[in-house]
Amino acid sequence: MHLEIAQSTPTAAAMARVVQAHYPLGDVVAAEFLRRSFNQVYSLTLAGGRRVVARLCAERPRGEPRLQFEADVLEHLRARGCPVAASLPNTKGDVAVRITLPEGEREVMLFEHLDGEATTDLPANVEAFGRGLAQLHAAGEGLQSDAPHYTLDLDHLLLRPLQHLLRAPTMTADLRPQFEALGLRLHDRIAALGELTQVLCHGDAHSDNNFITVNEAGDRQAVFFDFDDTGPGCLAYELAVYPWWLHPRNVDGVWSEKALARWNCFISAYQAVRPLSDADVAALPMFVAVRQFWLLGEYAGRVPVWGSQAMPLDYLQRQVKVLTQWEGLALAVPGLAAADASG
Repeated sequence: MHLEIAQSTPTAAAMARVVQAHYPLGDVVAAEFLRRSFNQVYSLTLAGGRRVVARLCAERPRGEPRLQFEADVLEHLRARGCPVAASLPNTKGDVAVRITLPEGEREVMLFEHLDGEATTDLPANVEAFGRGLAQLHAAGEGLQSDAPHYTLDLDHLLLRPLQHLLRAPTMTADLRPQFEALGLRLHDRIAALGELTQVLCHGDAHSDNNFITVNEAGDRQAVFFDFDDTGPGCLAYELAVYPWWLHPRNVDGVWSEKALARWNCFISAYQAVRPLSDADVAALPMFVAVRQFWLLGEYAGRVPVWGSQAMPLDYLQRQVKVLTQWEGLALAVPGLAAADASG
């Protein structure tokens, strides 16, 4: 009997053998499986003590991994002095290795290991995160790459995820038109704002995809990793990922004083490097909701791996209420009027 496999999980020892066989780095003496989420991630230690990180790419609703573009982005940012976890070429000079698993071929990409401390709620760290993201956007200007890439526009972030969501096995005939109406209203409100600032986005900058380092003089700097969502896109979306991360994503969600303080530290530090336009400020709270639609679409697209109860009916019912509440979400931006998602 042939059994179809949705997604398998190689052991850390197996990943060590892959890296040792395909990368010019010498012996791998220790390996650890770090996490299984959207991808599977491993930490490997080489004979000389050097550490690297291997990412086994998973099938994704947003389309095939754009690994060459990701590598080009990292090389471009590194060349401009932006601290990022650079990708490491294999013995053939390629950016990834294709391995055969029970479900088919998947790609492994290898990166430098970064040290540092978590951003947490320490004001100095949050400021370093906001300042570092602004510097990353400045460094991203002028990128030259012909590789296929994601474009973080409303089609990629909202409309296509909405279609994945509407096809979820736990979706009901009652909820489907509610989600569709919410998504289309959100799309039209953002479109009505006109032209928004475009940057080379990290794509997932919620403070857990960077560390903070401190030099001998006590200066703090953000170092970034996990660029598998990178691509050109709306600055307002990029900046909305952090308040989305901070805001309670439940029906009665209310900003805590701690969360508000973190948001103020972050956006003030960002603006000190790169001021925001009025249109971008107006779009910010709307893109918080866009981010939630993106996440729901990603979850719906992973049902074959995670199971239908990753999105049970009561969860979907709560999401309608959350997204309805977020239609009136306001985000204060120091020095500017509060942005209001109601438009």
